[in-house]
Amino acid sequence: MARQDCGRRALPRREHPAGSPCCASTDRPRETGRDAIPGPCPNRGGGLPLALPLVRQEDIDAAVITDPLFYALAVPAVILIGLSKGGFGGTAALVGVPLMAIAVDPVTAAGVLLPILVVMDVIGLAAWRGRFDRGVVLTMLPAAAIGVLTGYLTAASVSEDAFRLTIGLLALWFFANWFAGERMARAARPQQPLKGAFWGAVAGFSSFVSHAGGPPFQVYVVPLKIAPPIFAGTSVVFFAAVNAMKLVPYFLLGQFSHENLATSAVLAPLAPVATLAGIWLVKRIEPGVFYRIIYWLLLPIGLKLAYDGGMALL
Repeated sequence: MARQDCGRRALPRREHPAGSPCCASTDRPRETGRDAIPGPCPNRGGGLPLALPLVRQEDIDAAVITDPLFYALAVPAVILIGLSKGGFGGTAALVGVPLMAIAVDPVTAAGVLLPILVVMDVIGLAAWRGRFDRGVVLTMLPAAAIGVLTGYLTAASVSEDAFRLTIGLLALWFFANWFAGERMARAARPQQPLKGAFWGAVAGFSSFVSHAGGPPFQVYVVPLKIAPPIFAGTSVVFFAAVNAMKLVPYFLLGQFSHENLATSAVLAPLAPVATLAGIWLVKRIEPGVFYRIIYWLLLPIGLKLAYDGGMALL
């Protein structure tokens, strides 16, 4: 008997006794229990879809990343990103994708992180509402949209190894930029629209590629030397908007697969805890030491990713 495919996933179907392999007005599946879980079936014959297709439990279990190494890296990555989203250690988010990319490909790491980032954005916006620099946001955000669009248009032409190499080089560049700037103290600079637009575009692109928009954002904003609470609020508003821009392109690129979303759901409970901890810390602790730790972490992570990607492309 021919088999009929029901639903979006091409899973094995068991035939029903009355002749319709999938949808019928009266028939029910022969098997139930752990190995046969009813799921929705489209109405193809005009009647009500009372008989539902069978989805195996192993298919559900397989819809989550189960590698222990991934979680050993992903849990600290999400915590660091949450601290950054709360306003403490703004470069911590850059560590997220490179750290997770040691266990999975960078594309998967970025897809898993975006829903978690959106949860963090909601908490950060509520905590820092009304406390941001409008001039910075208005200067950088339109250019960031161009950066996000550029990332989307070039995503299909970049291989995983090239993607890994790009992230590694970005990490090393951000480390080098910090290492050089750490030795030069400057007075506060005025806002420069052209420079702000350039770094806004870079922030949008690097945020799309690897959720690593924090360092280019800081390259422009830190020299302005705005008050820490305003800086934190400005960062939250800017990246909440950028992450919202990324949702549709990520969906179109297939980043919100069952596996990625299920894994995001497993890690999501860490998001509010880490973000609220970052909000608490930014109000009480000098972040200088934390910044140094985060930037020094970029050196070995960037070297590993750049080496792995570069050797694979040779």
